[in-house]
Amino acid sequence: MPYQELTFAQAAPVLTWANHDLGYAETAMAKNVASLPFVYKHVALMPDVHLGKGALVGSVIATQDAIIPAAVGVDIGCGMGAMQLPFKADRLEGKLKKIRQDIEAAIPVGFNQNKDVAKEVYNWQGWQDFKALHPGVQHLDTKAMAQLGSLGGGNHFIEVCLDTENNVWLMLHSGSRNIGNMLAQNHIKTARHLSKLAEIKLPDPDLAHFVAHTPEFDRYWHDLQWAQDYARMNREVMMGRFKAIVEQHLGGGKVTKPLLSVNCHHNYAEQETHYGESVYVTRKGAVRAQTNDYGIIPGSMGAKSYIVKGKGNAASYCSCSHGAGRAMSRTKAKKAFSLDDLIAQTEGVECRKDWGVLDEIPGAYKSIETVMANQADLVEVVATLKQVVCVKG
Repeated sequence: MPYQELTFAQAAPVLTWANHDLGYAETAMAKNVASLPFVYKHVALMPDVHLGKGALVGSVIATQDAIIPAAVGVDIGCGMGAMQLPFKADRLEGKLKKIRQDIEAAIPVGFNQNKDVAKEVYNWQGWQDFKALHPGVQHLDTKAMAQLGSLGGGNHFIEVCLDTENNVWLMLHSGSRNIGNMLAQNHIKTARHLSKLAEIKLPDPDLAHFVAHTPEFDRYWHDLQWAQDYARMNREVMMGRFKAIVEQHLGGGKVTKPLLSVNCHHNYAEQETHYGESVYVTRKGAVRAQTNDYGIIPGSMGAKSYIVKGKGNAASYCSCSHGAGRAMSRTKAKKAFSLDDLIAQTEGVECRKDWGVLDEIPGAYKSIETVMANQADLVEVVATLKQVVCVKG
């Protein structure tokens, strides 16, 4: 679907791939961001767009000489990892429950962390730079090390999937855990304080920002890059453990070479070149989709997911959606659905089917098929996956 252009007085245009599916609150939030004087050319909204804090989840914001920490969000570097292994579906028969149990035993979920620090975690080069991070997180060094290689909660997950050719895939979704959250909160607080001191009038306090070439900007940018690296490493550590578990069950423990591996952020910011100019690109719930970039677009638990390759669409700042996108809040989902609904909607998936994950029921999300149809000009589908095991945070 081609995008729709929304125009506002005294604001940059907003290009949306959401198939006209924007309510009053979403439109107002998009206008607030687009009205900032440092926004470059336009704001791009992906087809899974929904309400966030300050900026819409599913938005791509290019800026010149400024960055908005709340637009990046508190789970800095949150993203996806996926890996195709050289196994077929028949190897999984009768093993799904034990695989799930082994995953849950090896990878901490929710607020849990690793009891012992693995060698690969201890040797991560990022620790060399920890003392240079914001003073407000210096007491979290031990916790950050223990949480590297843990899933977290909310909509984070680990899945064994099958594609349409019955190939086995591993997929997971996680971010920068508590350390990323606390770094973000400290910098957001600073940005708000600076805005008040300078008496800057903002349409939303969560759009407080840092100006390039200032000490506050430089400190945030440094910590942002560190947290993004931490999040990527977090996924690598978990994927290594995950891969070893599946190899044990399907191949007797023999180490295999992945046929394809993808590790991509969808809550982050980078400096990129667009329309011939260097800009800061914030993807809040969006994946980079430059020409031939591999990306991962998951559906909800019980729905399809997609491995994609970018088409380099300039209007989207070479981006695509990061998932199906919520259709209702967690609170509303728990009121609208029952455990019987959850059991029915996750039929055929080895996963938890209890009150604790009811807010993640597929019915609380938009149709992933519709989302994919709306971004055919942004990505091409490489593989279509369906989970058979799902471990939730």
